[in-house]
Amino acid sequence: MASQELLSRLEQKAVQAEQMIDLLSQQVDVGEEKKRTVVSGLVRFIPVEEMQNRMAVLLCNLKPAKMRGITSEAMVMCASTPEKVEILAPPEGSQPGDLVEFEGFKRCPDSVLNPKKKIFETCAPDLKTDANKVAVYKGIPFSVPGKGVVKAQTLANVQVK
Repeated sequence: MASQELLSRLEQKAVQAEQMIDLLSQQVDVGEEKKRTVVSGLVRFIPVEEMQNRMAVLLCNLKPAKMRGITSEAMVMCASTPEKVEILAPPEGSQPGDLVEFEGFKRCPDSVLNPKKKIFETCAPDLKTDANKVAVYKGIPFSVPGKGVVKAQTLANVQVK
């Protein structure tokens, strides 16, 4: 399957996180009728205060999964090394629910990615930050149309997960 077709099946959105705790369960506004629950292990890398009341980018169409009995409905996108993790930040002016797009790739996200098809896992090796800390897929920036590009705070030339 061509990488353009695979990437077009991922649904990423800018979100507002109200409260991001070993595993952290948080309610996030993704611009939908109700908030989503997201469970992550980020608290080991990022102080809770830095995760509260901030904008982030989430992968919203992964199959919901239980983590310690709590269903997680999305994945926080981060730039990372083995020693450091940073939550990707959408551009200034982004609102909950703003879509993240890739120039030249038509959006047609699956409602829920089939885990057996390994769509995200196939795209993941090509998700990185560039020398300017911009999140990219094969060199194409993650962007919020009309607002700008998605960036890491300090991590350049690292994987995005």
